Amino acid sequence: MNEVWKKPPVSLQAYQEMVGHEVGVSSWHLVDQKRINLYADVIEDHQFIHIDPERARKETAFGSTVAHGFLTMSLMSIMSYEVMPVIEGTTMGVNYGFDKLRFIAPVRAGSRVRGRFTLMEAKLRKPTELQSRTNVTVEIEGEDKPALVADWIGLIYFA
Repeated sequence: MNEVWKKPPVSLQAYQEMVGHEVGVSSWHLVDQKRINLYADVIEDHQFIHIDPERARKETAFGSTVAHGFLTMSLMSIMSYEVMPVIEGTTMGVNYGFDKLRFIAPVRAGSRVRGRFTLMEAKLRKPTELQSRTNVTVEIEGEDKPALVADWIGLIYFA
């Protein structure tokens, strides 16, 4: 099992007390050409700006290939596993969507990204269902602008 899943759990009350606070910052994750190509194959989006380094260098303002925005967004999952606490008694968590998601700056091939997570809301919808809203900023190493900003909603279920 991945080490990031082995964090000690926190109580529901302790989790709710984190609302309004930055919970953590993930490690850096490499977005290299191999990862971009694999993602392109999975989603069948082979636009040259993603998979053709020579053409992207010559024909775009990016100067290189760039990651798909949805690839960068998808990396938020592993980043969240690294930093977001697990609540005692959790049976599962599911992605419920986004209130806001904006791609701010391109992630060039070879860049590293990390996620910064601030818990904005944690309210019980039912006795066994918690809705959380987390503000996420995915930063690009060495860049002034982030790759993306998002208000990410999750549902956490209890036994």
